[in-house]
Formats: sequence, structure tokens, C-alpha cells
Amino acid sequence: MIVIADDITGAAEIAGIAFSQGQQVRLVCGGSMGCGSSVDCGNAAVHETNAATAHETGTGSTTVIATDTRSMTEAEAVAETRRIVAQLLPLTTPLFKKTDSALRGHVVAELSALLQATGYRRAVYLPANPSKGRIIRARVYYIKVEGEGQKAQEVPIHQTAFSYDPEFPAHTSALTERFPDAEAAGIIMPDATSLDDIRRIVSQYDDGQTLFAGAADLFKVLGDGCWVMDNGQHSTPNTQLSTLNTQHPALNTQHPTPNTQHSTPNTLILCGSTQSKPIDCGIPIVEMPHAVYDGEQTAADWLQTIDGQSLILTIPHTHRTGKDIAVHLRTVMAEVTRGLVARHCPDHLIIEGGATAWATLQALGWTDFNIERQIAPGVVQMRSVTNGTLVTLKPGSYPWGGLF
Repeated sequence: MIVIADDITGAAEIAGIAFSQGQQVRLVCGGSMGCGSSVDCGNAAVHETNAATAHETGTGSTTVIATDTRSMTEAEAVAETRRIVAQLLPLTTPLFKKTDSALRGHVVAELSALLQATGYRRAVYLPANPSKGRIIRARVYYIKVEGEGQKAQEVPIHQTAFSYDPEFPAHTSALTERFPDAEAAGIIMPDATSLDDIRRIVSQYDDGQTLFAGAADLFKVLGDGCWVMDNGQHSTPNTQLSTLNTQHPALNTQHPTPNTQHSTPNTLILCGSTQSKPIDCGIPIVEMPHAVYDGEQTAADWLQTIDGQSLILTIPHTHRTGKDIAVHLRTVMAEVTRGLVARHCPDHLIIEGGATAWATLQALGWTDFNIERQIAPGVVQMRSVTNGTLVTLKPGSYPWGGLF
């Protein structure tokens, strides 16, 4: 199975689901496949073991490709989508397009490019995540919001905080208004208020001629059942390969999972969002200086002031907004992390926030990973093929689960 995701935490979320369904999972950063230097902590044996494991193929294997196209312009996103899919042709396994569950991204442009390149006749775009209170009714997107002492209410997405998104603000909750060109491009946008609705949609359209695109619940339903191949055969997940809390056999003796519930030795945690609140886990917090936030000082200036190994890096300031400041902040976090990794080679790198995760892993040159554990929905641990460092990714809006 091949998955193309438009950001890295979305890619990790899907990789975690595939792993929990018994798949052998590899995650690669598509924009840097096969190129770029890396920060290597010197574990060559780990690199060889993981590289051999990562390139095994066959029934029960999934490759998830993170493209970061959500952070690109529409033209760049289309070009990158075409470049990635050209490397995959001819397709001999089902393709899934992971999109954001809050309607962000260049959805129609990327799906149109995939339809043109792959030969699928239509696309079913289903961003609903009923398991997380995100549903579509009468083609209107709602998010269930919990109130203090009140029953959860369904709120149109344009009346939530997503209306303030700096790159893809939700000015409307109607799918036909948000994506007016979708139907003409052969993209179907059905309603879904429950997992049963998603199962019904999959049963209706899973004919080998339909490209499925959407959020995690859609992927999970597809993985729980059978995928129809282009040749009319069904591909069933190999549930004997692994279970939710079992690592890949080839890695068990090399890298036992750290007991993160009791200790976090040599751990570097990045809180990439200005909205992040660092969790209390006994690790010192290092705040980005005001002057670095404002661009008056550089990442190198901040790095010189940082002492210690196990650290939590945070951004405590919120007085600047917009795409430029977002790019500045994630670039600074990535550069500082690269310096700290080169200095200390942490055993465990934990990153909260997709844009920060992408920028950081690109700066480090770590682009190929084997999935080891899904801690909670969207919170996934994976090991770098480059040097064996354990990396945990978490979307900014998801809970930590049992990581600490």
C-alpha cells in the first residue's frame, strides 16, 4: 500500500494506524528521497539493520510518503505531487491520499494531479473524522466542541479557531463553497457522521477505479477491510506481522523501546507551536528568547545560551502572526535542534507540530524511518534509518496519550 500525505504528522498518524493493523511500515520524506546530508550520531550497525528492514516489500507492507505540500504554493504542491507519483508508476498496490481533517491544503489541485497521473476515474474526498467529533452533514463540516458542564455541540468549522488559520482559514463550512471546482474535477464529497457511514461509502466506491482521499478514519476503515486492486483482486492486511505494542522483530534485540513512563534519558522535546503548553515531565524548559522570536538575534545566538542535554524547547511569545513569522519560528527551532543533536546526540527526539517536525527532520537530513509504536492516535514513535535515533511525532492539536 502507498500513502501520500501532505504533512509529516499526518503521514505519521497514518503510519501508526497501518502499524497497529499489522503492517510493516516505512515512512519517507518525499521531498528529500535519496539526497541531502544528515546529522549522524555514528551508529552504523543501526543504519544497516534498519535500511535492510525498511526496504523489504510484499503483502502486509505500507510505505507512507510525507510531501509537506500543505506548506507550499498551489503550483509547487502540484509539481511535487506529480514528481512523487511519477516515481511510483506503474502502481501495483492501492494508493491513498492523506489530507487534513480540517480542510486545509491544496486539496482539489493535488487530487486533480493524482487523477491525471494515475488513471483513477474518480476520487472520493472524505475529510470527516467522526471518531474525533469531525463530521459532514448536508455537505457542511462540523466540529464537536466540548463546553464546560455542557453537552458537546456541533459547530460549523468556520465558527471555530480554524477560521484564524494563517494559510488556510475556514471562511465557510460548506464543502461546495470551500472547494467549488471539486465536482467538475471528478471529486466526490459525501456526507459522513459516523464510522458506519464511512464503511458504507467505502463499500459503494471501492471498485479499483476510485482514489480514496481524506482523514485517518477513512484510512482505518479501508485498512480494516480489503482494498480492491486495479486488477480486480483484493489486498488484505497481514495481521500476523505485528500488533499495536509489538516492535518489528528485526529491531527488538537492537533497540528496546525506552520506558518513557518512568524516565526520559537524554531526551530533546520541541514544542513547535506558540499554543503549545510543555508537559510537566521533569525536564528543564528552555524558552525561545524574545529577541530571537522578533528576529533581532539568530538561532546561533540562542544555541550559545543553551546548556544541558535533556531539554524542552518552547515558544512563549504570541505577539506576531502570519506566514512569515511561522516560517521564521520553525526555521529557528530546526537550526537550534540541529546544533543540539550534533552536540549531544539525544536518544529520543520528540516533536510537537507538523511544520516544525518537517523543518527539523529536513535540517537533520533524516528522511527515512521505520515505525515502532503507536502511543495514541496520531502520536507515533519511529526510528531513523540514518542513525537509529528514536523520533516521536505528535500533531499540535492531539493529546500526548501515554507517552509520559
